Amino acid sequence: MDITFHGAAGEVTGSCAVVRHGGGAFMVDCGMFQGGREAPLKNLRALDFDLDQLDCVLLTHAHLDHSGLLPRLVALGYRGPIYATAATVDLLGVMLLDSAHIQEKESEWVNRRNRSRNVRRGWEAAPLYTVEQARRSLQHLKPVTYDAAVQVAPGVLCRFHDAGHILGSAILELEVACAGGVRRMLFTGDLGQPRRPVLRDHWLAHRADYLCIESTYGNRAHRAMDDTEDELVHVLQDTLMRKGGNVIIPAFAVGRTQEMLFVLAKLVRSGRIASLNVVVDSPMASAVTDLTLQHADLWDDETRELLDWTRSHADRFHVRFVADVEESMALNHQPGGLVIISASGMCDAGRIKYHLRYNLGRRECSIVIAGFQAAGTLGRRLVDKARAVTVFGERIAVRADIYTIGGLSAHADQPALLEWMRHIETPPRQTFLVHGEIEARQAFAAEITRQLGWPQPVMPVAGGCHRLT
Repeated sequence: MDITFHGAAGEVTGSCAVVRHGGGAFMVDCGMFQGGREAPLKNLRALDFDLDQLDCVLLTHAHLDHSGLLPRLVALGYRGPIYATAATVDLLGVMLLDSAHIQEKESEWVNRRNRSRNVRRGWEAAPLYTVEQARRSLQHLKPVTYDAAVQVAPGVLCRFHDAGHILGSAILELEVACAGGVRRMLFTGDLGQPRRPVLRDHWLAHRADYLCIESTYGNRAHRAMDDTEDELVHVLQDTLMRKGGNVIIPAFAVGRTQEMLFVLAKLVRSGRIASLNVVVDSPMASAVTDLTLQHADLWDDETRELLDWTRSHADRFHVRFVADVEESMALNHQPGGLVIISASGMCDAGRIKYHLRYNLGRRECSIVIAGFQAAGTLGRRLVDKARAVTVFGERIAVRADIYTIGGLSAHADQPALLEWMRHIETPPRQTFLVHGEIEARQAFAAEITRQLGWPQPVMPVAGGCHRLT
């Protein structure tokens, strides 16, 4: 039995691993590479192996860096099942179509620009996949229930356990029959930070022969939620009340937007902020919020109570969901008083780019970065304090205040990752650190050996094949 990592090996996007065992092979995640100039080419070159050998695909959750290449997988010839939780299946019905739509529109924009610049004819940009191809991929999705044992392939039994990361996210627990007997494998996907808003905390594992664990924040601890709320209060009061500007929050449509609404509502309910006028400008985020309401069985108790309060206090916490383009564009004519939450979370696509274009150069405005920003993204350049950035080909001086609020991350930090691992009673035969940049993985590996006494973890590279001993 062996495992090959085709992405998220030394970086935090492109999650994809293939396990080959005596009876066949299965894939865990099929993620898109995001950020940096190399990402488009890496997406085109991804999945360059024999897809006919795959019995099934197992999906940990719906974020595009774990699911975004599913339409391309099917377009390249994969015809098998794709297993995911019911909530993830619902989310993918929105997210993959939106991803395809954005890619089609951006290809059209590039081609129009090239024609206007008289770029040589005979070459045109093409989307990675089309909306129709995304629709076809949805036909392969097979919803499963949390904690239920599912025979996903001959000799492979899988259980999807709550990962506490986003709606529908799962830790995969697999029992794989091989020559040496049955081996238990764990894939954490993205592990949620415990005691966070909206969702229940993650499931705790007790046994594993092989563990693949994310390491996004393997080298740091998040700020305490109380400190995060204090900083948000400062940003809101200083920007909306003292300076009269807007607060722009780039947020992933799945998870981060809903959590941000929770935190903002909590600040108003507690009286720390008198009232807020919040705009969610992302059709996908609006659709995902509706789906989140439909899956109330996955919430924690505090979220249910807060939702009841917001419904009876709309005068103090006013939320407007923007759908059409004209209404979105009109927001850029409002100089102040708004909290605008918009996707994408790394600022590289979607409507957030328009809001940054109109607000980054204004000293009275603030940008709140509330999630991980991959290397090469516009969001990362803002976090790294760039004095000017390029948006839609226009160079814009960064005059707005930039705040990085790490306490809202949907990823477990180093202490939480180690605490989750402590519940595994016997060290795994092999531990693989994925979904983390080099520095984060190195620091995390050192703490695993120092604090837990486990054998040195493996830090795979892209394309690396490892024998499971």
